[in-house]
Amino acid sequence: MTHPDVIVVGAGMVGAWTALGLAERGLRVLVVERAFAGAGSTGAAMGHLVVMDDTPAQLALCRHSVARWHGVAPTLGASAEYDRAGTLWLAANDVELQAAVAKCALYRAAGLAAEVLDAAGLAEAEPALAPGLVGGLSIPGDAICYPPTAARELLERAVACGATCITADVVGIERGGIRCADGTTHSAVHVVVASGPESAALVPGLPVVPRRGHLVITERGPRLVRHQLVELGYLHSAHTLGGASVAFNVQPRTTGQLLVGSSRELVGFASGINRPLLAAMLARATERVPVLASLRVVRCWTGFRPATPDALPLIGAWPAIPGTWIATGHEGLGITLAPATADLIVAGIVGETPAVDPAPYDPARPMPSLEHAA
Repeated sequence: MTHPDVIVVGAGMVGAWTALGLAERGLRVLVVERAFAGAGSTGAAMGHLVVMDDTPAQLALCRHSVARWHGVAPTLGASAEYDRAGTLWLAANDVELQAAVAKCALYRAAGLAAEVLDAAGLAEAEPALAPGLVGGLSIPGDAICYPPTAARELLERAVACGATCITADVVGIERGGIRCADGTTHSAVHVVVASGPESAALVPGLPVVPRRGHLVITERGPRLVRHQLVELGYLHSAHTLGGASVAFNVQPRTTGQLLVGSSRELVGFASGINRPLLAAMLARATERVPVLASLRVVRCWTGFRPATPDALPLIGAWPAIPGTWIATGHEGLGITLAPATADLIVAGIVGETPAVDPAPYDPARPMPSLEHAA
């Protein structure tokens, strides 16, 4: 494409949704990806489509985004593995159960289905859980997808709407365009940086860092777990920067496999396996779902989440480089928040009123320093 209106840097889930939204509006879109669609954080992600409620801003964005997913995901191919399994938040004690009650009230106030379960109700809903839990919270509207194939299909739809994709290693963002490692440049009125944790290397001063996580997937077999299972203690480790941590998180896949997480640690872009941390993660998972101990692990891997100091994404214009738009910083919610992120970017570029107030996600907003947050 000789004269695109918009260049989207990155063909992960956020980039694919953004390219599709722009192309559907008739803009000339050039997507530039170093490897292939979904090769980065998207390819390493769990694929949960969940409404989180840490802050009103997070709840508003998640609610809009999951609704958008439910409108589009059923039209994707079977390889996208869309599954409205719902989520069960597990309470290990009375304090966590009270937290579940509070979360339930927030969800219902936002118009979302939610139900608090006692110990008997939780065991009935998910027989694979170990006894001893005092209850939980059921969110039936949450879902799962397989991110790499979903992103590729969304990008294919963008191409069908007129977008163009090229493979190149972008090394710099400038006013009115990008620079690539091979010396080529590409010009456009707008540039959207959707490169996950690597976005900070392209945009100096961008407050985002990589946060490594481990995942494990089991062999195929009968469906042993019905819902996404998450411990309520997950919220602290997932949405505050700090030292290494693990939390129980298990997903059933349509393939009959179980995907097990999760861990978080700040180690830069070191991609190796932290075996003690992985062991702690698996021990926590088998404590909650004992049948996991009988399943063979077929693969474990690490990926990097783009984290920000205040646990909210960076979505909007970057004033230091006019014409540049930022779409990153989603931490573990990049798959969930991709359509809402795209909607905010598209609304900003075409000059429309966005469906969600964009102010809380302004990339240039005041926030703690990354050193202080860590």
